[in-house]
Amino acid sequence: MNPLTRWSRIAALPAVAVGLLAAHPAPRPARPAAAAPLSARTRANLDQAMHGEALAYARYMLDAEVARRAGDPALARLFQDTARVERLEHFAEEARLAGLVGDNRKNLRDAIQGESYEAGTMYPGFARQARAAGDTAAAKLFTEISRDEARHSAAFAAALRKLKP
Repeated sequence: MNPLTRWSRIAALPAVAVGLLAAHPAPRPARPAAAAPLSARTRANLDQAMHGEALAYARYMLDAEVARRAGDPALARLFQDTARVERLEHFAEEARLAGLVGDNRKNLRDAIQGESYEAGTMYPGFARQARAAGDTAAAKLFTEISRDEARHSAAFAAALRKLKP
């Protein structure tokens, strides 16, 4: 089983999202989760949907910044407002339905697992493949991101150690 099975559901949520939640309105109240376990097909659909919503959020936030720099605040607001719906409503509700988020200890353990996989396996592999293909800029980026992910894992591990039992 892939060590990222659970983590992969949120791996698409990029670093650009970190810290922005406090600046946005709270998501609408959670809908009750399904009483019965989800079918494998529904779980796969939720995973795909969450990846799409997370990617849309990140992309629209970047598009909003481009629009702001181009002097089009109305377009920037359109992208930003749409991004908020993608993240704070769609992604959040799908994540709740999928049981993605738990208590602090569980969330930190999941984050450590995901960041460790990205730092030690995923990004180094991507860097090797990019170098072999002659894509040096991509190899350099993947190597840099791998180091960032290792720092993230260490920071989450330190936070886990500080949690009260």
